[in-house]
Amino acid sequence: MPQKNQSQKFLIIQTAFIGDVVPSLPVAQILKSKFPESSISFLVRKGNENLLDNHPAIDTIFTWNKGNGKYRSLYAIYKKLKKTDWDGIFNLHRFFSTGLLTSILHADIKVGFDKNPFSKFFDDTAAHEIPFEKNGHVKHEVDRNLQLLTFLNIHDFENPRLYPSQEDYDAVTRYKENPYYVFAPSSVWFTKQWPQSKWIELTQNISEEIDILLIGGPGDQQYCSEIAEQRPNCNNLAGQLTFLQSAALIDDAILTIVNDSAPLHFSSAMNTPTIAIYCSTVPEFGFYPLSDNSQVVEYSGDLYCRPCGLHGFKECPESHFNCAREISIDSVLNAIENLTTSQNSIQ
Repeated sequence: MPQKNQSQKFLIIQTAFIGDVVPSLPVAQILKSKFPESSISFLVRKGNENLLDNHPAIDTIFTWNKGNGKYRSLYAIYKKLKKTDWDGIFNLHRFFSTGLLTSILHADIKVGFDKNPFSKFFDDTAAHEIPFEKNGHVKHEVDRNLQLLTFLNIHDFENPRLYPSQEDYDAVTRYKENPYYVFAPSSVWFTKQWPQSKWIELTQNISEEIDILLIGGPGDQQYCSEIAEQRPNCNNLAGQLTFLQSAALIDDAILTIVNDSAPLHFSSAMNTPTIAIYCSTVPEFGFYPLSDNSQVVEYSGDLYCRPCGLHGFKECPESHFNCAREISIDSVLNAIENLTTSQNSIQ
């Protein structure tokens, strides 16, 4: 087991999507707090690396280009990583490629999830269970990831944190002249996305004294534009902000309203009051908000087909999409009232 007074070299691997990377950050944060002299490297898929900029727990970022020459890029990463004798590798990814990578690198300890095909070559594994329950409570993805540190007799918990730079805050200052909400109305997966018509109606039921700022990726620009044009003081910023600029914007929002998608985790990392809307997925998967003040909105009836999958689909498998269409505007407006009332009482 590593000694706290020694300089250790740790590698954390999480090459999935942004919504998976943010809940993995506490592994780095806690390792750094337990081993302050350690050097922590993080391997992510290309395109996600800027999310980790300025993070005080992360010293080196490696990227794997999975979209262009996937295996050639993996071999290039292997050649870089094999130059280091790692004290510990923590593989949070459950799939073949990173399992192979972990198994062939040199490290004093290798830890990962039991569902990884190469888990038999790890020194210790943790069960990857969905839902992940302890003592009758559904635990978060962060808890699931932090199981990998119990091999070191570490049982701490921390929320993920992001660290926008001053330049990131400066880039969004002009949008903060008035009180504002941040909405993230889109998702990579159609069945995780509350319908556009619902978002439009929601914006029209919010006082125009409050600005609404829409965020999303470049592919969401048209979708968000069609929402923004239906209400004054609704600004479409989709595709205009980096990950950390979005986090800087979220940081000073009155609240955020999100689908089960990456901006939910940005909001948790900035501890911004959050309303999370779940359509085909459920909070019990472990990807629920961690902000001190949050509300979950989901279909309250007994729907035979929900949840239909862990990640969502490009279309509703049953064609009706009632898990989203039956979530009322009033339920979200009530959540806003509850959240703002609660926040005012705290202040």
